[in-house]
Amino acid sequence: MDQGKVLRVLKSMEEHGIPQMIISDPVAIFYLTGKRILPGERLLALYLNVNGNHKLVLNKLFPQEKDLGVELVWYDDTEDGVEIISRFVEKDQVMGIDKTWPARFLLRLQELGGGSRFVNSSPIVDYIRMVKDEKEKERMREASRLNDIAMERLIPWVAKGLTENELNAKIRGIYKELGCEDVAFAPITAYAKGAADPHHVTDDSKGKRGDCVVLDIGAFKDDYASDMTRTVFIGEVSDRAREIYDIVAEANRRGIEAARPGNRMCDVDLAARNYIEQKGYGQYFTHRTGHSIGLEDHEFGDVSSVNEDIIQAGQCFSVEPGIYLPEEGIGVRIEDLVIVTEDGCEVLNHFTKDLIVVPEE
Repeated sequence: MDQGKVLRVLKSMEEHGIPQMIISDPVAIFYLTGKRILPGERLLALYLNVNGNHKLVLNKLFPQEKDLGVELVWYDDTEDGVEIISRFVEKDQVMGIDKTWPARFLLRLQELGGGSRFVNSSPIVDYIRMVKDEKEKERMREASRLNDIAMERLIPWVAKGLTENELNAKIRGIYKELGCEDVAFAPITAYAKGAADPHHVTDDSKGKRGDCVVLDIGAFKDDYASDMTRTVFIGEVSDRAREIYDIVAEANRRGIEAARPGNRMCDVDLAARNYIEQKGYGQYFTHRTGHSIGLEDHEFGDVSSVNEDIIQAGQCFSVEPGIYLPEEGIGVRIEDLVIVTEDGCEVLNHFTKDLIVVPEE
């Protein structure tokens, strides 16, 4: 296990009065052990105790050749994994459970008296994961560097007569060429009316002259995710669409400017949102301004008007304001990732945010 990260978790457990906890989220387990195990419906549990005696409980279907730095407790499909856990937990102590553990396991542990009280302990690991160490920052930078290249290679294809699905397949191929492991989420490649739907699902629509094209793309590289959105135009851009683009670009800039230690997450959202509202388009900015990112595309800690958490150096999140006018077939979103520094933030995406009109072929 990564002892530095584990010690941070144990310290936080003590501060929150949680002497023991079960972590079941495979991503959180990977974060702490460096081993990615995808158990499907089977039980997987990392047990941590402030006094030691840590254990990783896993099915024999997932043999481990490498020393993970924690005692392994095995069970097979004929055994009750939760009953095995109940043998070594401290039944007279509070038990922390993370938000991803299925109810069928939690209820069984409660039946067996596996703790004096059960509490949600997810925030402990969530807040620690939210602040990236230097190795994580470097991986985020590299993932975003490749995403810049991917965007540059993708944009010329928007004016070649491809359907949204074909354009989507193109970006997936580009990521493979760049050596990325997989897309970080289902890419959004949307023309006109699709672009005016913030979470449009790609279809067989084709773009035409004057259409805006929203490209929301990201991929995993060395386990860390990238995410970026650019909006471009085919052949020409109307004055109306240019106006919307300029407003969103300025909102993006203001949000990034607010991404600094000591500010709140909601301050970033409001910096972008207030500007869009001042320009008369507040009702057309229908989502939060961003989300945290790292081992997952969407991690704990959103950039929304209701999140009053204080921003810390080392956090990484997106700043992605947008305006969507479905009646007019206009949608513009501009998204960058930032890493918060001691006195501001570092923008990870370097692909231009100047308005791009892609020549028709």
